[in-house]
Amino acid sequence: MPSPDPDRISRQDLRRAQRRRRRALAAAQPDAGARAALLLAEDALPAFGTFAAYLPAGGEIDPAPLAARLMARGGRRLLPRVMEDGAMRFLDAPPEGVLAPDAAGLPAPPADAPGLRPDLVIAPLLAFDRLGGRLGQGGGHYDRTLAGLRRTGPVFVLGLAYAGQEVDRLDLEPHDQKLDAVLTEAGYRRLPQA
Repeated sequence: MPSPDPDRISRQDLRRAQRRRRRALAAAQPDAGARAALLLAEDALPAFGTFAAYLPAGGEIDPAPLAARLMARGGRRLLPRVMEDGAMRFLDAPPEGVLAPDAAGLPAPPADAPGLRPDLVIAPLLAFDRLGGRLGQGGGHYDRTLAGLRRTGPVFVLGLAYAGQEVDRLDLEPHDQKLDAVLTEAGYRRLPQA
C-alpha cells in the first residue's frame, strides 16, 4: 500500500488515509506490539521511574508487551485520562487497577487516581516521519500535554507504531510536539530533534 503524500492532501484527509492504513496494518500484523517490544534494547531508553502508556483503539499497535517489559524493569505505569475540561492527565494505573470511561469515552484510570509526571511517554500516532514528526488523531491532547511536560523538565517521547505508518515528511504546525524515538515491529530508531 503506497504511503499518502502529506504535501498533496489536507491534514484531515491524511488522517483519514492513515486511519485506514493503520487498520489494515493491524489486521495483517496482530502480533506487531509483541514483536516491537522484543526489539527494544535494554539500554535504548534513558533512565525512567514512571512511564505513560495507552490502551489501543482504532488499530493502534498494542503497547501492552512493551509496558510489561518496562514494568519488569521497575517502571511505574501511567495511563492517560481526558478530563471534563479537555485536558489530558497521566494517572497511576497498576495492572490490577479499575478503569472507567473518560471524557472522550475511552477506558482510563478513575479521575481520583494519583496524577504523576512521566519520565517516558509511549505515544500512539497515525503517522511519523524520519525527522521526529508525529501526526496524532487531531484533538491535540498529546501535543498540549507533552508541551506542558517539556516546560517543566525532560521527558522522552517514544512513538509506538507499525513501520508502515512512516511517511516521507509531515508538514508540522507550531504546536506539534516531536518524537525522540520510534519503535516499530521493524526496530528502534532515535530521531533528530532539529
